[in-house]
Amino acid sequence: PAAGFARLAVMTKRAEFVAASKAKYQTATGLTVQMRNRGDDDPAVRVGFTCSKKVGNAVARNRAKRRLREIARLDLPKLAKAGHDYVLIGKKDVTATRDFEDLRADLAKAIGKLS
Repeated sequence: PAAGFARLAVMTKRAEFVAASKAKYQTATGLTVQMRNRGDDDPAVRVGFTCSKKVGNAVARNRAKRRLREIARLDLPKLAKAGHDYVLIGKKDVTATRDFEDLRADLAKAIGKLS
């Protein structure tokens, strides 16, 4: 992996998501990305995924989160900055149905604007 980490650490604690929500964010057509510099000495990149009930029923939310996880797995090691947390947020009627390559481009565009 280009950024120096083998696997993305997944955020699970609510406090991590709350801290990221107070940091910078960028919206794109298919998703919203929140980026937070942790400010610690740990170079690991952590990522979290969320879809509210606005995205749809459980099937739609799970599909959207699966797609977000996959684009993070494919693209975040190349795009992410070490020592940062990223939260990928699904959007209603878009994340679950948008063309996959367009969704990947949305992630790259949003992170590019945040950097």
